[in-house]
Amino acid sequence: MDSPMPALDSVVASIREYGSLYYALIFAWTFLEGETCVILSGVAARMGALDPVALFLCAWSGALLGDQVYFLVGRRWGARILARFPRTEARVARALSFLEKHSTLFILTFRFVYGVRNISSLAIGMSSVCWRRFAVLNVLSAGIWAAAFTIGGYLAGEVLQELMDKGILHGAFLGLFVLSLIVAALVVHLQSPNKPGPSGEDRSQPLGADNEESE
Repeated sequence: MDSPMPALDSVVASIREYGSLYYALIFAWTFLEGETCVILSGVAARMGALDPVALFLCAWSGALLGDQVYFLVGRRWGARILARFPRTEARVARALSFLEKHSTLFILTFRFVYGVRNISSLAIGMSSVCWRRFAVLNVLSAGIWAAAFTIGGYLAGEVLQELMDKGILHGAFLGLFVLSLIVAALVVHLQSPNKPGPSGEDRSQPLGADNEESE
């Protein structure tokens, strides 16, 4: 049965096309970034298209090696890269600021923040963190990351398969879509500034302020 998720269909099609070479693609993708790819591959593993253990090992090794390379690049050429791309300087400065306060926590968790993984590894390479210490923490962090997204995708695939078997998958997606719209509308409403009243006065003024001014 085809899934209603085009991205998942694309993953399954790639697995069928490349066979065992798909694991090499997982390694290469996680070397660069790869959260979404690992999650969707975890779903495919639950459907029997992949070996979940092999998926985990490829994601772990790809993420580990990728961050070690970014660390070494930052240590050797970090200053040149900042000079060449000055827009990255602010992001590196923020990463270094947090690293100075909570170095172990930062190294263990930065890869879970979407879009900052590569720049964080580069920043750590430019810091005073010893490469041996980074390597040890990176092994642990990459393992936790790979396990979390592989298992998360696998469990999501189990739920997805159950919904497909019951024939209520499309209804579930529609419900999630409506819920997302409601949450987005609430966020926009709460973040919008107070509007002035009909007479043009600012109704956000605290109670009693007019009395205080008249006194």
